[in-house]
Amino acid sequence: MAKNKILSSRNEADINRRIERVLKDLGNPEPPLRLDQVRELLKIDFGYYSASDPGLLQETVHRFRKGGHDFKLKAQKLIQVVKKFDLRALFIPAHNRILLDKDEPTPKHRWNEAHEVAHSLFPWHEGAMLGDDKDTLVPSCHDELEGEANFGAGRLLFLQDRFTQEALALERTIDSVKFLAQKFGNTNTSTFWRCVETWGQETPIVGLITGHPHPDKRASDFDPAKPCKHFIQSRAFAAHFSKIPETDTFDQVADYCTRARGGPLGSDRVQLTDDNGDYHIFEFETFNFFHSVLTLGIYVERKPTFVAISAGA
Repeated sequence: MAKNKILSSRNEADINRRIERVLKDLGNPEPPLRLDQVRELLKIDFGYYSASDPGLLQETVHRFRKGGHDFKLKAQKLIQVVKKFDLRALFIPAHNRILLDKDEPTPKHRWNEAHEVAHSLFPWHEGAMLGDDKDTLVPSCHDELEGEANFGAGRLLFLQDRFTQEALALERTIDSVKFLAQKFGNTNTSTFWRCVETWGQETPIVGLITGHPHPDKRASDFDPAKPCKHFIQSRAFAAHFSKIPETDTFDQVADYCTRARGGPLGSDRVQLTDDNGDYHIFEFETFNFFHSVLTLGIYVERKPTFVAISAGA
């Protein structure tokens, strides 16, 4: 399922306290946040591996040992974990070390690194890192941990309430997403995710991260049963529209999108059904950033209900 995990308010508060401590110890820096300073503060070692090159993982372990570290985790174990979970980054708690997959596109490295930093800040995650524990391998547990790391990474990279205040002062549009991405030094995709969360605390907002929606532009491996890379629900959206299938929403987006190779693909008013079966109108806009297509849907109003009255009434 592409839908994001909504954390409990208590869990979010705990994560916020941990991120706040890091930012305070850094002197509450201005954007963009420098992750090398975060690693220095937390004394985290850093390196690269390649999911497509097992030899590089073995070499990484060898170099780490030569550096005087008692590296007990075998390279073969790392290779097995990377392949099993299709990892793009990993945190090794015993050695306080983050490894990034060098084959990943460079723009993704910043988010992947922050995600692993977040894992390092949560002691309850340690048992799940690189392990095959019967509980941590349960999908619901894995999703919970990844949701916490994503939330923590977002709060770190976007400097907590600094981003919240600036985002709420702007119009809720893709143009605002692009502006905030540049200011905070993060990708449009990760900024888009944070905007949906921030703007949608009280107003139902949904965000779709997909390939090109137009039937003529879809990738050869497009799966109509799973059309979204991510289906981002704001807290208010999840509270009232949790039953909406991502397929239905994607199909409505595809109906108005043009075949344009990049840039704006279109906008329209889209009808969505809430959990009680009532119809509501959302304003949707879609923008193609080439590597991904972002669709922002913002609640407008409940659809008026018309009752037919006979002439003889």
